[in-house]
Amino acid sequence: MAQAEQTQVAIIGGGPAGLLLGQLLHTAGIDCIVIERQTRSHVLSRIRAGVLENGFVSLMEQAGVATRLHEQGIIHTGVSLSYGDRHTRIKFADHIDKNVTVYGQTEVTQDLYDARDQHGGTNFFSVEGVSIDNLDSSKPQVNFKQHDKNVVINCDFVAGCDGFHGVSRKTIPDDVRQEFHQEYPFGWMGVLSETAPVHDEVLYSNSEHGFALCSMRSQNLSRYYVQCDATDNVEDWSDDRFWEELKRRLPQDFSNQLQTSASIEKSIAPLRSFVCQPMQWGKLYLCGDAAHIAPPTGAKGLNTAASDVHYLFNALVSYYQDNNEQGLQQYSTTALARVWKTQRFSWWMTNLLHRFPDQSPYERRMQHAEFDYLSSHPTAQANLAINYVGLAY
Repeated sequence: MAQAEQTQVAIIGGGPAGLLLGQLLHTAGIDCIVIERQTRSHVLSRIRAGVLENGFVSLMEQAGVATRLHEQGIIHTGVSLSYGDRHTRIKFADHIDKNVTVYGQTEVTQDLYDARDQHGGTNFFSVEGVSIDNLDSSKPQVNFKQHDKNVVINCDFVAGCDGFHGVSRKTIPDDVRQEFHQEYPFGWMGVLSETAPVHDEVLYSNSEHGFALCSMRSQNLSRYYVQCDATDNVEDWSDDRFWEELKRRLPQDFSNQLQTSASIEKSIAPLRSFVCQPMQWGKLYLCGDAAHIAPPTGAKGLNTAASDVHYLFNALVSYYQDNNEQGLQQYSTTALARVWKTQRFSWWMTNLLHRFPDQSPYERRMQHAEFDYLSSHPTAQANLAINYVGLAY
């Protein structure tokens, strides 16, 4: 006989999107259960984004989990871009009264799990065989197995926060679901090292040898990336090869300052763009990577997931507190309007900063012209700043 659970919102996916939604719902007195395919330790081992928009920080504050973020997060008041040995800095305050905060996704996830532990939220880890049923009725169900035991969760709504490979999006019928894909012919080879950052802000570099990115997690922990071939494996990249390649892709002033050491983590991230619409079907609502993926060039993946959470949380509050279904009915339209804007910005940044395998001399000159325009025109700089710090919800 299956173990039966009852809740108001079943959240599929125990990553930052699902956890943030769950913590916000808790602050509003709305019950939820979180279901995660992996173990908790696996979720916390994932090294991901570290640049948080103001909107994300505000949601963490609203959820009551921003103490460590404010203590350890690094405020960035600008962003730097280079083309060859030319370097330009975009100062946010010249264009908008917002900044970004550098604070790793792993830390965000840890803060959210700690808060969930404190209030005794129900979680199911290491689940398999997840299915979502009765979405067109008033009694949706989420079914799964945990340690060979069948579990059924009866709920009012299902939040699909289970990523690109999860079951939630695939539950939307094929004749309803429309998907848009863009695969890029390169990836990012990433290294985490116990070294001081080469620059006090995020540095994006376009060189004749390819793209590079310099970021950080703290004053003594750096995160670096170089563009690599889409078919590369981590084993193809020794530490020596990585540092050599990074040095030759940075402007000389930064290359001379670069500290190197043995890597403590390596991974290759493929670059792709993806959008699913609609983001809702019946009582199912998609959030984050389950509905959309952006290349990391514009730091929009986690931040766009947060805007989904914002819209869905407020829609659920309106439903439970005011018996108002308008927010839920309009969720997909509202969320997708912002999703496509962040897709545009990520697409533009990716095309500006990378070397494409079949890039013609004309296209390379157009990148050069775009960088010249960005370096010298306040309007172009304002456009980048406004999008980089995050569009309003």
